[in-house]
Amino acid sequence: MAEGQFPFFKPVGDSAIVVVFGEQIELALNRRVHAFDREVQRRQLPGVIETVPAYCSLLVHYNLLETDYTTLLTQLQHLLALCDDAKELPSRLVEIPVIYGGERGADLPFVAQHNHLSVEEVIALHSGAEYTVFMMGFTPGFPYLGGMNPAIATPRLETPRIHVPAGSVGIAGSQTGVYPVDSPGGWRLIGYTPLKLFDPTLNPPCLLTPGDRVRFVPVVTEDV
Repeated sequence: MAEGQFPFFKPVGDSAIVVVFGEQIELALNRRVHAFDREVQRRQLPGVIETVPAYCSLLVHYNLLETDYTTLLTQLQHLLALCDDAKELPSRLVEIPVIYGGERGADLPFVAQHNHLSVEEVIALHSGAEYTVFMMGFTPGFPYLGGMNPAIATPRLETPRIHVPAGSVGIAGSQTGVYPVDSPGGWRLIGYTPLKLFDPTLNPPCLLTPGDRVRFVPVVTEDV
């Protein structure tokens, strides 16, 4: 399919193909990405090393010693025609305890003020939604979560923090997420979870995977 007509395929470097399903960040489009990703993984196409789902695209890395662009492109196009992306995919529901506000959620008052809400209303709206892991990225195990109520959407910090502790829960624009490891970051911090989202000693090391559903549960202590 030609570029610009969705979905379309195009090479990325000399050993990857990206399948682009659209341009918007929306749940229906993201579900198509994950449905196709699962089909590609299920078929175990020769030479495919890794698939990387994003908001509205799927990147497929391949081994040039086992396949080539033309062969894999033909296989992917055939799979796409067979893929039933309308079917409801099985997914896990993961509950994440959150201690809202305080020193680890220093931006919660700003989020409330920016949206003309009380702190309690922000907490209720943030914890009252069910989110979908659209994709992973930025740092190992970082989930980009879709489904946040637009009433609490808040712009990023103009100057990112040099250090954001692991477990910090943040908002950036219309998205929310959790920092799995200590890192720099520009998201507005509204709370903290004692839950470990990334542990390199485990298999798999990441608590969440794309397509998972997430709910935040307000708590008042780390003893959960």
